[in-house]
Amino acid sequence: MASGLSKTKWNDTSLPTFNLPMADVSIDVELAYEGKRAVVDILTVKQADVSLLWQASPAINRLYYGDNLPILANLLNDDDVRGKVRLIYIDPPYATKGVFQTRSQKDAYSDLLEGSHYIEFIRERLILLRELLAPDGSIYVHLDKNMAFYIKVVMDEVFGKNNFRNWITRKKCNPKNYTRKTYGDISDYILFYTKSDEYVWNRAYDKWTDEKALKEYSYVEEETGRRYKKVPVHAPGARNGETGKMWRGMMPPPGKHWQYTPETLDAMDARGEIFWSSNGNPRRKVYLDESEGIPAQDIWLDFKDAHNQNIEITGYPTEKNPNLLKRIIEASSNVDDLVLDCFSGSGTTLDVASQLKRNWIGVDNSQEAIATTLKRFVHGTQPMGDYVGKKTKTKTFPLFRITNFGLYANAEQKNELTELIKQWRAWIADN
Repeated sequence: MASGLSKTKWNDTSLPTFNLPMADVSIDVELAYEGKRAVVDILTVKQADVSLLWQASPAINRLYYGDNLPILANLLNDDDVRGKVRLIYIDPPYATKGVFQTRSQKDAYSDLLEGSHYIEFIRERLILLRELLAPDGSIYVHLDKNMAFYIKVVMDEVFGKNNFRNWITRKKCNPKNYTRKTYGDISDYILFYTKSDEYVWNRAYDKWTDEKALKEYSYVEEETGRRYKKVPVHAPGARNGETGKMWRGMMPPPGKHWQYTPETLDAMDARGEIFWSSNGNPRRKVYLDESEGIPAQDIWLDFKDAHNQNIEITGYPTEKNPNLLKRIIEASSNVDDLVLDCFSGSGTTLDVASQLKRNWIGVDNSQEAIATTLKRFVHGTQPMGDYVGKKTKTKTFPLFRITNFGLYANAEQKNELTELIKQWRAWIADN
């Protein structure tokens, strides 16, 4: 089907209603299921009794060990956090009904919730995260085909469907050669929402390759040797102002308007930035040397999981590619902003946020995740895949990357970390 011009009104005065009164036509939906709690009950959930186990000076960042729901409730009473988080990224369990181990076969976490129990588990946390998010903040929720479509409806309810920005499809692995009667499962999804229409946004770009640049910018300006492409000087939608008026004896095409006022177009033409075809059709010259790159779209092919890209990892299961987090953090936050990940796992979000000079809060209820994160802060990531057997230098980090955070735990779980903290201090002493 060919795509038509975007319009808000029919040329005719009547609109088709498919035999339904307009008052009955609505796209507002929400999930109904047994065990769905009232928002007020979630916002007043019992807070975690959190203890500070170790603190650097200054302890700008925070790593919490424990169930993230009561810990998030605790943060609601923190004036330095509530309404101050610029970016949230979470990679929660996917309702796979599985138990995950590290590469060294240590138990990492279980993913046994399913159905309505899983939906409510995520919804309760999303409601608390919404309260922590800054008015100009963003949230990214990473899921797969099991529950992403349900959680999309939940996020419409929690954050408002008008604050939905993107359904990002990520290529997670290399092609599969399964013999079953389905297409290869090589993608997962990231739901991107904001808290309002005004949000931090630093547009992401992919670098031009020589092949793509030559194909996209196929013309060369004789006078300067600059490579350029031709684009229309009009845009969809009629306008009654200056951009809808005549320019150089011509009106914009029906249903369209000039992208610039006639005065601006004259100035562009005087600078040689307008290309005139043999039949007098104007086009704007867009130069390659003024391009920041290819604007990122909502299909991401370059951030496959670690074991598919031979990058260095910690060995924690379902660990995400650091470059994936780099794109998200750079796009939706600025230096010194606060980034939160309450399913922090191996600490990839925290590590990348620190490298990009953001502040962070991490939460996880797996002792193995906390141990992996602490070890990562000292030793960095380890080689795997094609790196194994090669002489690869282990990453080392400046001391501030290791010491500028506080380690917290639920009161019930703090004793479990006693030995872990001793080991971590020994790691620091050895490095």
